[in-house]
Amino acid sequence: MYMLLLGLYKYMFQKDEYCILILGLDNDGKTAFLEQSKTRCNKNYKGMNLSKITTTVGLSIGTVDMGKACLMFWDLGGQEELQSLWDKYYAEGHGVIYVIDSTDEERLSESKEAFEKVVWSEALDSVPILVLANKQDVET
Repeated sequence: MYMLLLGLYKYMFQKDEYCILILGLDNDGKTAFLEQSKTRCNKNYKGMNLSKITTTVGLSIGTVDMGKACLMFWDLGGQEELQSLWDKYYAEGHGVIYVIDSTDEERLSESKEAFEKVVWSEALDSVPILVLANKQDVET
């Protein structure tokens, strides 16, 4: 009887969870994007001062409640030595947001190389990928 009630409770109240990977080179604005998303989508979330954001070492997780679904954003560090770990998270991803710093022309080819590794990964064959050209508001 307990399992029946537990199943009914989960059916009625549990939200679907989707994991979105946020990838890109270091200092491309992945964490700022995540913070802005949480601030705009979560009513009571105050948000972090963007000037206090530092380089992500490893993984930063943020959750956005979308009503009947919950989006879990995994902000992965973009330093060159951490990029080799990205593929360890691909199996869990329902989507990928690849962030590019649109003002950093010197690193565009480096970003392109990292993006190509993501796109050619077999683990992401059926996973949607959004490319986000960040920092459009910054004058160069």
